[in-house]
Amino acid sequence: MIAQIHYNSRKYSIDLTKPIDISIALDPKKENVNAWYIGPPKIYPVSTDEWTGSVAQGFDVNFNMIEFNPHSHVTHTETVGHITETVHSINQHLKQHFFLTEVVTIAPEAKDEDFFISKRQLQYALGNKKRDAIVIRTLPNLEDKKSMQYSNTNPPYMLEEAAIYLREKGIKHLLIDLPSVDREKDDGNLLSHNAFWNTSGKLRLDATITEFIFVPNTVEDGTYFLNLMIAPIENDASPSKPMLYKLE
Repeated sequence: MIAQIHYNSRKYSIDLTKPIDISIALDPKKENVNAWYIGPPKIYPVSTDEWTGSVAQGFDVNFNMIEFNPHSHVTHTETVGHITETVHSINQHLKQHFFLTEVVTIAPEAKDEDFFISKRQLQYALGNKKRDAIVIRTLPNLEDKKSMQYSNTNPPYMLEEAAIYLREKGIKHLLIDLPSVDREKDDGNLLSHNAFWNTSGKLRLDATITEFIFVPNTVEDGTYFLNLMIAPIENDASPSKPMLYKLE
């Protein structure tokens, strides 16, 4: 099914039958991706003295409880409420879900024991392009990103200068395949989060950061339409399912 989309005075065509899923599922049956020093997620049937929510155990329906943290266990999209006293809800502030986006691949730079994404790298990747969203795939891009145990590993992150550059360029939605845009241990400064959401000025309440994506190697760098879907949860962050569509 080909859909015609009018966006910023231009017309685009996308094939709705060919979405590219760049989310990581929550799956406790496997080694689930994890960060921030907590245990794995859990899915288990509700059980009372008389009944258990499991067809496999002889009862009428499957009726499971799910215990997880969106920041630790699954692809998630967050608002500035992640770092402010007021918990601004992702469900209240993400009102649009289709965005013109650029997929870029970056090999983080190295210094001492750190790996990071710099402003220079983003400038080279984006050039003069004007986009609403950016999807960042870091190298190496191995399947083990879907099950990585990130706690105490000092994973790559984004420099504050890079986050400022994206904000000033008008990028509203930042998607990345890392557990955070900030250094794992930075004394709570959260420099890139604060820079991207402009917490020292007018808050960018309609801007989002999505972490723990996975962009398959078969997806080429370039321009796509992004459908950024979230669960309707009144919280600073929600599990999300970002989908890319090639431009026809």
